[in-house]
Amino acid sequence: MNSKNFVLHNEYEEYPVEEMRERARSFYEHMSRRRTVREFSERLVPQEVIEDCLMTAGTAPNGANMQPWHFAVISDPEVKNEIREAAEEEEREFYENRATDEWLEALAPLGTDANKPFLEEAPYLIAIFSQSYGIDEEGNKQKHYYVKESVGIATGMLIAAVHNAGLASLTHTPSPMGFLNEILDRPSNERPFLLLVVGYPKENVKVPDISKKPLKDIASFI
Repeated sequence: MNSKNFVLHNEYEEYPVEEMRERARSFYEHMSRRRTVREFSERLVPQEVIEDCLMTAGTAPNGANMQPWHFAVISDPEVKNEIREAAEEEEREFYENRATDEWLEALAPLGTDANKPFLEEAPYLIAIFSQSYGIDEEGNKQKHYYVKESVGIATGMLIAAVHNAGLASLTHTPSPMGFLNEILDRPSNERPFLLLVVGYPKENVKVPDISKKPLKDIASFI
């Protein structure tokens, strides 16, 4: 290990055990109130809030610190309309031809269909791209590692940051999503990973009556 490449980690904070328990429980309770919504208010959200949420996502651990992601933030109504039209075209193909009966049956309780008005209603869309490789200042390709894992972690942290800021979000994944590269003029080394819809939930919005698995069903202690 070359010590010249390392600096002292002096920002770590340790908490007394009781405070640790309280912080862990409080954060869980806060995050357990997060719900995906499909109806958004058109109320404006300050851009600096989105910027800070993205900065949080940018702190995510990632392969070899290559940070293989790009977040394209869309608020322009015309671009949102273009994205909606392209997404709904793919969604219609999915619901009418691609999806199996089993898949459609699994989606039925969530009330989803090919119509995606939230892509225009919400103040922000965040198109998340994964970079299969980077390009250095000399124009040379730079290999990226654990791209899907890295971008997935960053996306999870972004969703948590958005909720922590008091906003709602929706993960949208029309397939395929190549239209995002064209509409947003993103380079060929980037692939759309996910489209995150962000804003205030519409007043009196309803969500599916579903629950999450208990701890015993999602974790084991050995």
